[in-house]
Amino acid sequence: MKTILSFLTGVLLTFHVTAQNQTYAEKLGYPKGAKVIIMHVDDVGMSYDSNIGAIKAMEEGVANSLSVMMPCPWVPGFVHYLKEHPKTDAGLHLTLTSEWKDYRWGPLAGKSNVPNLVDEEGAMWRNVQSTAKNASADDIEKEIRSQLDRARTMGFQPTHMDSHMGTLFARPDFLERYLKVGMEQKIPVMFPGGHDHMIMKEIGSAGLKLEQAQAIGKQLWDAGLPVLDDLHNVSYEWNQFRNQKVSDDVLQKYKTQKYIESFKDLQPGVTMVIMHCTATTEVFEHISDSGNNRRGDLLAMLDPALKKYIKDNNIIMTTWRELKERRDKLK
Repeated sequence: MKTILSFLTGVLLTFHVTAQNQTYAEKLGYPKGAKVIIMHVDDVGMSYDSNIGAIKAMEEGVANSLSVMMPCPWVPGFVHYLKEHPKTDAGLHLTLTSEWKDYRWGPLAGKSNVPNLVDEEGAMWRNVQSTAKNASADDIEKEIRSQLDRARTMGFQPTHMDSHMGTLFARPDFLERYLKVGMEQKIPVMFPGGHDHMIMKEIGSAGLKLEQAQAIGKQLWDAGLPVLDDLHNVSYEWNQFRNQKVSDDVLQKYKTQKYIESFKDLQPGVTMVIMHCTATTEVFEHISDSGNNRRGDLLAMLDPALKKYIKDNNIIMTTWRELKERRDKLK
C-alpha cells in the first residue's frame, strides 16, 4: 500500500519553501516551541479486528484519535461503540479505493451515481492510480458527501476527515473537492500546511517546494479550521517482519523503537501521527498480509516505554476535537 507521502509529491512540487514565523500550534495557543501530536489510528470499521485494535489502543494505550472507513462492513459495530463513548475523537477515513483481494466494498453513492469509481467486480478500484485514472472530481465529491451522509444518518458527527491511501491527494481536482467539503461543512481536514519537515524528509528535498501547501494551509485557517504543521506517515513502511512468525515481545520492541527514533525528528508544531492498530486474529490474514505491521502498531501504543518517552520529552498530546475547539475560540 502506498502512503499519503507518495501522493503529496504532486501537491508539493514546484513551489518555494518559506519559513513561517509561527507554527499553527502557537496560533492555537500552545506554548512557543511546543511539539504537539495527534496519535491517530486509521482504518477503523474495516474489520472486527480493526475495531478491537483501535479501541484497545485508545483505552489502554497512547493513541487518542481515529478515523472510520464508512463503506466497510464493520462500521455499525464501531458506531455503536461511539454512541457509548461520545467523547471519542473520531473522524472519517474517506475511502475511494478497495485494495484487498477477497475482502472488498463499493461506493456508498451507488454504481449508477459514480460509475467511474467502480471496477469489474463492482467494488472501488484497488489502487490510487486506477481511481485517479478513471474517476472524475464529481464522482469523488459525490462519494465524500455520501460517506459523510451515512455517518450523520447513523448519529456519528465526525471531528475531522482524512484520506485512505492518500487518494484525495492524487489529483489537484480531487484535493480541491476534499478541501471544499471540509470548509463548507466546517469539518477539519487532514492537510499539512505548515513546515512539513517530516514529509520533506520522507519524499526527499531535491526540488521540493512548499509554498502551495502553505497557501492551502492559510486557506483552511482563514475558513476557520485548524491546520497541521506536519504529518508523520511512515509507520506502515516499518515492516521488517512481514509474513513472518514473530512474538509479540519482538514486534513490540521493534515498533516502539521505530516510533521513538522517528519522534526525535519531530519539529515544533502540530503533527498528526498515522498508524494502523489491529488486534489480529486468524481471520485477518485472509484480508491482508499486513497483520504483523498493524499488530506491531497496537503493541507500540500499549508499550509503557513509548508513553514514558512522550512524557519525558514534554510532547503534548492533542486531538482534532481539541484543535477545533481552540480554533473556534479565536474567531
